[in-house]
Amino acid sequence: MEPVIEDDIVLLTVPADVGYLGVLRTATAGLAARLHFALDEIEDLRIAVDEACAMLLAIATRGAELECRFSVTDDALTVEVTVSTVPGARLPSESSFAWKVLTALTTSAAATATGDRATITLLTRRVSG
Repeated sequence: MEPVIEDDIVLLTVPADVGYLGVLRTATAGLAARLHFALDEIEDLRIAVDEACAMLLAIATRGAELECRFSVTDDALTVEVTVSTVPGARLPSESSFAWKVLTALTTSAAATATGDRATITLLTRRVSG
């Protein structure tokens, strides 16, 4: 889902290193809380973002940065994480366990790899009132 002009956009860039994933998890939780997501929805989204980043870290170039774009609407949060990748890098298959985790924890998940960059996009809509 492409963000529209009314969306609030938050951009966050961190080194592509597991030590910085806590920053992205915290930002994810904070934005989801702002949308009044339930605690279990927030935790599911934190886990999904962590899993998506782990997939990308596995194929990231040395010294790369994780670029994270959060699009906030009234009832949804879209998280798009991008990294520069090593030549010939491939994201896990959609039949892999890691991909099943992403699709179970979010409303939708998608991945693209073009040239030397890979992106995973997660959309989560608030289900609680």
